[in-house]
Amino acid sequence: MFYLLRFSLLRFRCLRFCFLVLCCLVSAPGRAEISSIFRPSPALMPEQVAVIVNDADDLSVRIGEYYQAQRGIPKAQVIHIRFAPGQDILAKAEFQRLKAQVDQQTPAHVQAFVLTWLKPFRVECMSITTAFAAGFDPAFCSTGCTETRRSPYFASESSRPFTDLGWRLTMALAGKDFAEAKQIIDRGVASDYSHPIGSAYLLKTSDGARNSRAAAFPMVAERLGHVWPVNYLEQDFIAGRTDVMFYFTGLIHVPHIYENRYLPGAIADHLTSSGGVMASSDQMNLMEWLRAGATASYGAVVEPCNFPAKFPAPGVVMYFYLRGSSLIEAYWRSVQEPGQGIFVGEPLAKPFAYAPH
Repeated sequence: MFYLLRFSLLRFRCLRFCFLVLCCLVSAPGRAEISSIFRPSPALMPEQVAVIVNDADDLSVRIGEYYQAQRGIPKAQVIHIRFAPGQDILAKAEFQRLKAQVDQQTPAHVQAFVLTWLKPFRVECMSITTAFAAGFDPAFCSTGCTETRRSPYFASESSRPFTDLGWRLTMALAGKDFAEAKQIIDRGVASDYSHPIGSAYLLKTSDGARNSRAAAFPMVAERLGHVWPVNYLEQDFIAGRTDVMFYFTGLIHVPHIYENRYLPGAIADHLTSSGGVMASSDQMNLMEWLRAGATASYGAVVEPCNFPAKFPAPGVVMYFYLRGSSLIEAYWRSVQEPGQGIFVGEPLAKPFAYAPH
């Protein structure tokens, strides 16, 4: 359960969050001028990605092989390590041993990692995706309701996060079985350069504790609505929608998500305490979004409190994704304090990019 924050503190955080979102957006006079409003952003390419496989896990091996083939990732950038599969949490010492092996095998030009498992999802007190991206650091953790170390990549224009900032963006790409993982991969590949016609849905729900980032939703809808359909709704769910490209909300359980159609490359998440916990939990797991048809999601792996900075900022996600960034770049840019959350999905999806010539 979320710890209660004093109203004055929460109000300050929300206002600051709104300011940060608006700093990342631009005024837009008309939808027809999208190409001039959004300067194209380069997308991460397969040759800049390394896939990390756990050789002790047959599912990890199979996912790694399929993803490497579908995306044309150089075989030299499939990195093999070995550890006992199925555990929820890695100890710091074991993680550092594995990370040293990965770093030794990773070419210097690689800017991002893909993990081919859902467990372990944590390294002690922090998420495994942030641990691989930036290394283990207790500053990414918190005791009680405190903020954590920030990402230098938040709202960054860098197209080479490791070269420029020393962080390799990391996303987990897996499922409960190979069929589920394959569907996620295939959706991501199908999204490339598709320039879909869809909508964004930003929901302020009846759950006050999980609505902290909703303070920014009206401004995001106003600023981005000129170039992309953004629906700001004060309700608990949507159903029967056939054009979902973005869906951001805040609830313990989001009803009727299987009744919508998610376009290839779609991003969806819900602000709650344990959406990224890949073990038993009384809250909805982020994998439900992927099973419903989304291509990526994000969730907390340990109690984060409801600081908006610890969850994706929808305006920032959409701003970079619509400019042509890959999914992993747009999603990572949107989280100011990612230490307690895990990114899961197909990282190289780029529906709004243009094919290179």
